[in-house]
Amino acid sequence: MEGQNKLFPVFLKLEQLDVLVVGGGNVALEKVSAMLKNSPEARISIVAPFFRDEILAYLKAYPHVKLIHRAFEEEDLENRDLVICTTDQYELHVEIKALAQKRHLLCNVADTPLLCDFYLGSIVQKGDLKIAISTNGKSPTLAKRIRAFLEEVIPEDIQTSLDSLETLRKDLKGDFESKIKALNELTKGLIFKK
Repeated sequence: MEGQNKLFPVFLKLEQLDVLVVGGGNVALEKVSAMLKNSPEARISIVAPFFRDEILAYLKAYPHVKLIHRAFEEEDLENRDLVICTTDQYELHVEIKALAQKRHLLCNVADTPLLCDFYLGSIVQKGDLKIAISTNGKSPTLAKRIRAFLEEVIPEDIQTSLDSLETLRKDLKGDFESKIKALNELTKGLIFKK
């Protein structure tokens, strides 16, 4: 199907996975801060021969993030679940992607969709509501604009609705189909159409 995003969205429990980030610059800061904003206890190791001052300052609030001050080595992939490449060295990224693939590790290479097994989406979060936005790697800028729009239109008190619906869901009696029908009826007024 041409022109259709075929990615399958998932939400990962990064505190249960081991993530390696290769690179210590601005792109690494962007990726690491996105992960830690969403999963403050994420298990992340970052390997780079140097780290920008901004990333070192940011990571002071996250002492559990491991910094490895040297160039990437193949052994850095041992016992990892995900690897994210953030350097400006294309050949290194190709090498890491091949090594990761041999080990059945998922790999993301910043700004190189063809080398990615997954993309990091733009995220909207209000309380327990989390929405990830993907443009299939075509326009992260558009994804950020859509995120800003959703952040504006989703009410700040959405958590109250979520908590109430959770309670109702637990209290509903009947079979699965009747519960779904009742919840659909209760929630149809939450989203207003123009």
